[in-house]
Amino acid sequence: MSLSRAKSYHDHFAEVISRETGIKLPSGKKVMIESRLRRRVQSLGFNSLEDYYRHLFEDGGFGAERDDVIDLITTNKTDFFREPAHFRCLMNDMLPEILRRKQRLNKPVDVKFWSAACSDGSEAYTTAMLLEEAVRNGAGFQYAILGTDISTRMVEAAKRAIYTTEALAPVPSALRKRYVMQGHSEDMRGMARIVPALRSKANFTHLNLMDDTYPVDQDVDIIFLRNVLIYFEPEDQARVIARLARHLTPQGYLVVGHSESMTVKQPNLKQLATAVFQKE
Repeated sequence: MSLSRAKSYHDHFAEVISRETGIKLPSGKKVMIESRLRRRVQSLGFNSLEDYYRHLFEDGGFGAERDDVIDLITTNKTDFFREPAHFRCLMNDMLPEILRRKQRLNKPVDVKFWSAACSDGSEAYTTAMLLEEAVRNGAGFQYAILGTDISTRMVEAAKRAIYTTEALAPVPSALRKRYVMQGHSEDMRGMARIVPALRSKANFTHLNLMDDTYPVDQDVDIIFLRNVLIYFEPEDQARVIARLARHLTPQGYLVVGHSESMTVKQPNLKQLATAVFQKE
């Protein structure tokens, strides 16, 4: 493959991915991206990365390959109880305020939580554990959790809710005992699964944040979109935040990553704390 041809294909690939997903692929990530794509090249039997690029962009193959390509290039870094301050804020500030407000307005006391880039479900199930604990301790409310992600592979992983014991290490031991089932069969050695009672509270589905509209209720109480906006161009950040704001109930909360507060410039979102915003 000539250097000029390789650059042309890579640049076009980066443009397509940015348009389809909002994710920036700067030249500094070229080696990493091509390393990931080579796995697909080999599995499909292409002789070279150039042949695969040609298949995508000259032979009309991108449509069929789209989901697999997105799965390969997306970063799915997540953990249970990641950025604990956000979960303390959720339980100590957001949840009590939501319950008081709904009781005052004589509204059904239910809480809708949306993990808008849910990855393997760690964030959603962390929230489910905490909300379930509040219910067990006498807080009178129902809750529902939605998890969405652009990666179909991650959505399926979230539905399975099976994790390594290492991945579950950040979960406090009392919560692990109550909400995690240890695997005992040979194929589940070193693995564990979230209990059915919590899995039944969470619904996971595919969603592309770059879509013009989202098939999501417009009365969501809390949206978490953490450590995703940093991969988007500023104009795409603004569009995504504006769309998310439309799905928040009045006085609902948006939480972004600690390094992403400056990306939120939506006029009807008031900053309450680092990375925490409330819809006015």
